[in-house]
Amino acid sequence: MNPIFRSSRTRRTVTVLAGAGVAAGLLVTTIAPASADRDATDRGPKPTVVLVHGAFADSTSWNGVIDKLRHDGYPVVAVANPLRSLSGDSTYLKDVLAGIEGPVVLAGHSYGGSVISNAATGNKNVKALVYLAAFLPEKGESAVDLSGRFPGSTLGEALRPVPVTNSDGSQGTDLYIRNDKFRHQFAADVSRNKTDLMAVTQRPVTEAALAEGAGEPAWKTIPSWVLVATKDLNIPAEAQEFMARRAGAETTKVRSSHAVSVSQPGKVTGVIEDAARSVR
Repeated sequence: MNPIFRSSRTRRTVTVLAGAGVAAGLLVTTIAPASADRDATDRGPKPTVVLVHGAFADSTSWNGVIDKLRHDGYPVVAVANPLRSLSGDSTYLKDVLAGIEGPVVLAGHSYGGSVISNAATGNKNVKALVYLAAFLPEKGESAVDLSGRFPGSTLGEALRPVPVTNSDGSQGTDLYIRNDKFRHQFAADVSRNKTDLMAVTQRPVTEAALAEGAGEPAWKTIPSWVLVATKDLNIPAEAQEFMARRAGAETTKVRSSHAVSVSQPGKVTGVIEDAARSVR
């Protein structure tokens, strides 16, 4: 593993994913289609699209994608990923999925990819997985492992660690991207006005969540689609391509920063709808 995170307080190997941040409360945003008449096609009702963000943002990072999916008649659920531990976040997502009737297309960005891989295992309603600049871990692998396996991530040097007390009283560390580094590191192809807001409202991920090994991955049994962000400074494109090949996923590339759902909502929606059209 490559050492990618150093600070004045600590010298430890940490590689971070990216995506969207930590919730003060575990909220789920459900957005119905713009028109009930668009809910059905000749093949019956469209699957529900469930969106799971990663670290350093929140569910609003999906807004452009949600607008397009609703326009095309898809029911959408945007989940607030807790970003506290991979096992705990996955359990929370399982509970959300249990409350959704009918077929589901499950999409994850960044660390959210690890969460959907865990949560969908054994869920017969999840018909397709979509990974957007995301992790597709094998059993036992962590975000730290996968990011450090290939060169190109500069996330470590952009991080700001904050000590926190966990719910059980133990000590942990929250990770933020420094505000002055946020745009370059996370969303270089997004306007500065927008990235200034994203930096201020980012939700942190715990160091422990990124270092926790994954369970048995759902991509081994559920068809998968991958969108590789070729200008990603968090998860190197080479790592994304490696994981996509290993999973046998349908793969698309886009010239984008890590914040692909914000900078390229049309491309992201296209990949999600490709996966949705496969659902019978």
